[in-house]
Amino acid sequence: MEFLQAEFLVEKIGMSRTIGTSSIAVTLLKIIDTKVCELLGSGKAIVAYKQGKFVNKPILGQQKKYNITREFNNFATIKVTNTEVGNLDLSILENAKRVKVSLKTKGRGFSGVMKRWNFQGGPAAHGSRFHRAPGSIGNREWPGRVQKGKKMSGHYGDELVTTQNEILSFDKANSVLVLKGSVPGYNGIYGRIKVVK
Repeated sequence: MEFLQAEFLVEKIGMSRTIGTSSIAVTLLKIIDTKVCELLGSGKAIVAYKQGKFVNKPILGQQKKYNITREFNNFATIKVTNTEVGNLDLSILENAKRVKVSLKTKGRGFSGVMKRWNFQGGPAAHGSRFHRAPGSIGNREWPGRVQKGKKMSGHYGDELVTTQNEILSFDKANSVLVLKGSVPGYNGIYGRIKVVK
């Protein structure tokens, strides 16, 4: 059984590789500068972090309540190892081995069945008049309707996906985490990582 130790808010920097006899693909994640505002008990806390420049009156009220600077304009509830408010404790990442990464996949908009579900499609030659269409979707007289769950064209991507990755190294000075393999999402996307035991 996995035991959740801590959560961190991250930004995906991009992918790279290790230099050596056996090159390994790696993903670089930057731990977002986060302030612990209020401890809620059971290891959970309300935190503030930087994302964009949007500020409205409710955010200004929260900033005044927790006495934090204007650039910390977003709030979230995560599990932390801190025992007091202030800067987020990153020491657990120095000895961590694996993390669960939760990010949204790239949004691809409204896509056809060949792109969305890898359908084969029809003959590419002239005259077939059936190239990238979905084909038949009905059921004749009974039940006389399209079955639920039928693979059809529609919105593709932009869904939350969680992967489990091994930690290769952690640069505490720059708050950059190096993970083995790939994680979902485009460069610059915000998400969460969970250190599990």
